[in-house]
Amino acid sequence: MKKRSFWFITVLMTVALLGVFVMQLYYIKEAYNLKSQLFDEQVNQTLATVVKKAERLNVANHINRKDAENKLKRLQDARQRALDIKDLRQQYVQEAELRQAERENQIENYLNQQDSIIRASYRAPNVISETEFVSLSSVNGSSLDLQMDAIIDMRSLILKGYSMRTKPYAPPPKTFEFKSLQSLPDTLRYLVYDPRNAKPLTVSVPKISDDLEKKFKREDEIAKKKLELKIAALGKDTFSYTRLSLVEDVSKELEEANVPIYKRINFEALGNILKTELLTHNITQKPSYKVSLAKKDSTLFIEASNSKKEFLPENTYKTPLFGNDLFRDPGTLIVTFPNKNSAILSNLSFTLASSIGLLLVLVFIFSYTLYAILKQKKISEMKTDFINNMTHEFKTPVATIMIASEALKDPEVTEDKNRLKRLANIIYDENVRLGSHIERVLSIARLEKGELKMENTAVEMNDLIVIVLDSMSLQLQKRNAVLHVNTNAEKATVFGDELHLSNVLYNLIDNANKYSTNVPEITISTRNTNKNLIIEISDKGIGMTREQSKRIFDQFYRVPTGNLHDVKGFGLGLNYVQDIIKQINGNIKVISEKDKGTTFEITLPLYEG
Repeated sequence: MKKRSFWFITVLMTVALLGVFVMQLYYIKEAYNLKSQLFDEQVNQTLATVVKKAERLNVANHINRKDAENKLKRLQDARQRALDIKDLRQQYVQEAELRQAERENQIENYLNQQDSIIRASYRAPNVISETEFVSLSSVNGSSLDLQMDAIIDMRSLILKGYSMRTKPYAPPPKTFEFKSLQSLPDTLRYLVYDPRNAKPLTVSVPKISDDLEKKFKREDEIAKKKLELKIAALGKDTFSYTRLSLVEDVSKELEEANVPIYKRINFEALGNILKTELLTHNITQKPSYKVSLAKKDSTLFIEASNSKKEFLPENTYKTPLFGNDLFRDPGTLIVTFPNKNSAILSNLSFTLASSIGLLLVLVFIFSYTLYAILKQKKISEMKTDFINNMTHEFKTPVATIMIASEALKDPEVTEDKNRLKRLANIIYDENVRLGSHIERVLSIARLEKGELKMENTAVEMNDLIVIVLDSMSLQLQKRNAVLHVNTNAEKATVFGDELHLSNVLYNLIDNANKYSTNVPEITISTRNTNKNLIIEISDKGIGMTREQSKRIFDQFYRVPTGNLHDVKGFGLGLNYVQDIIKQINGNIKVISEKDKGTTFEITLPLYEG
């Protein structure tokens, strides 16, 4: 990809990302405004509901109080009426007792008068019992039976039909006394003798005459009627309170102009109603609220959810408590939400999360796309370098083989056996060199595809290091390399493929040898830590920067050496080393400093089988 095309794509993607970002901000802003309006509407609806319920609660409190007063009044009146009725009934009983005493006195007078008449009219009168009367009646069936019922003038005690006496008269002693009247029968029986012929007769006198009985009955009816009238009069005087009267009284109370607002409303009940209605409208934030007078700045009650007790204008809502009150101060309910923005944002949590998530995904895709493009661009450049290097590496042995082949066509050369043998050796060595290059490229390809088969066995790394160094002795001696070998690990056996492990050591030692400007000084050491084997390969060569150290294990990457091209390679060696180490569950890291040298540290698990 050309540099111009890359920047064009980058600019387009950046503009698109910024456009999406701006649209998301606009969408979030509009959603916030919408949620804010909805929050305001919910709060205003809540306050309207609270005020209505507060007014109804105020009326209900008056009605309940007045109803309670009425019930108490009715109860007191009922108790007083019961006491009055009890007194009337006691008075009625007392009057009845007096009437009864008076009646017994009248009966006593009546019986004594009758007795006097009988004694004056007959001889030897004698009161007999009912049994005696029955026996006499059965013996003297034809005897006279008189019924006495004389009319007496109670004032003069003079018998009508008789002449008046001309001398003082002393009444005879009473035959019947008041106390003995209860035991008398309903009819008194007398045994008398006729003064004309002395014939025995029986006389019957009723205990109570018909006139007296009618009189007594009439008096009882009159007394009972008076009692009923008095009780009925008490009932008319009893407190009577209808629902209409109750409503009228409550209405008068509510219209009283001198009742202050703190007596018209229960602040605690108002707070409870406010909190309940806010929760009903899905507002969970605890508000601060206060009640003040509408006509002057005077706070009657305040409850704040924070210590500052601030009522910010943008977060505050007001409503009159008694809006229909024309004669008194209606009062004002003021509610504020200190954290209104956080409450609105909490309702936008899903929207914000989705928007932020979308933006993050887009940023990630944008970044990853740029990263992939840059990486592919670098890989393309490194592949170009790799092809150039590979072409150069392949061209040299091919050219050498071609020259040797052309020399073999010369008859003089073929006749010289030494020259022929020398040319044959050159062709063989160059073929081996060419084959090793091809095998290295194929090994990397097989590693990428996972087709490289590892023939793992127990490998003694101390011995393998010595073997590799021996095979590299010629090229090390060519540069007069100085070796320091410290194979101090007591346990150096690992489980891996010996061939590939030897290639790993060869690549690292070869790099240490190639990237040393002066006489190479290479140190190889082994040691044990826990259950691992540590192999360190150090040099004092050109070293690397930190950025270069992070990339040396990438495919095709080669540390730049300026205009010098004396160091040959494909940029595949260290990538191959890392893949082989990972295949046997090991780890490799590099410590390098520019112009001071490089150390590769390999960690391999020990073989315990």
